[in-house]
Amino acid sequence: MVFKTPLLDKPAPGWKHDLPGPNESPSIEPYPPVLSNPPNHVDDVYLELARATVRTRGIGVWMAPCMFLFALIPPITWIVILIATGDIPSFVFHFFGLIGFITPLWGSVFIWRMDVAPPRDEPIRFNRFRRKVYVYRFYRDGLRPFSRTAWGVRAEVYDWDNLRAEACSVYGPMGSGGLIETVTLAVVKPGTHQVIDRFHFAHEIQQGEMYWAMAQLFMQQGPQALPAFPRPPRDWNNEDVSFNLARRLAPKVQWPAEIDLESRTAS
Repeated sequence: MVFKTPLLDKPAPGWKHDLPGPNESPSIEPYPPVLSNPPNHVDDVYLELARATVRTRGIGVWMAPCMFLFALIPPITWIVILIATGDIPSFVFHFFGLIGFITPLWGSVFIWRMDVAPPRDEPIRFNRFRRKVYVYRFYRDGLRPFSRTAWGVRAEVYDWDNLRAEACSVYGPMGSGGLIETVTLAVVKPGTHQVIDRFHFAHEIQQGEMYWAMAQLFMQQGPQALPAFPRPPRDWNNEDVSFNLARRLAPKVQWPAEIDLESRTAS
């Protein structure tokens, strides 16, 4: 069943429809040939799915140096004028020059970190015995691109019964405009529709619905309910990324030891 009016308070930005709840029947049957990646791992205890908040990587590492060079134009111009004329430029020049320096500098650092800082994978684990979901979440803050504490990975733990999936579509700044479709997971206050947290689950609605259906089938019935995948899982930490500088520089996935053990065991 796919709900036609928002169930949650508040629905996700660009809400399109809600997916069935964690203990309801899936709305779609997973079809492996159209899915981007097979599960990272599946056994009787837990299912791990690959996840990425940044869809395309490898462009920002080349754009960032170009923007940084643009940031150097105002101070270089100021020095050249000072040497050539001996006069200090006017206040208006300083004002616009400062903007012309800070804006590309901020942009270059932000674009660089967005391309390099996210880990090679941001997996999510579903433990059917503990009825818990473990999320390897990458956090960022565009207003603080130089901050160390505002950027990084945290492992979050949620109750399976408190998760809700939403299909969303928004128009993004892609030339003349482009439709960006995602499936997000919301964490609700137990027994209510009040959202207390929300995070990205999958790109494209069809794929997100299928991955959510896989999680439902696994948590409700076990690994035998999942379809067979024709391809083996990827080793995100050790795959060949020779031609993608951003992925080469990206940190590997390393779960905190305590959460790693808990997420992989039944008790």
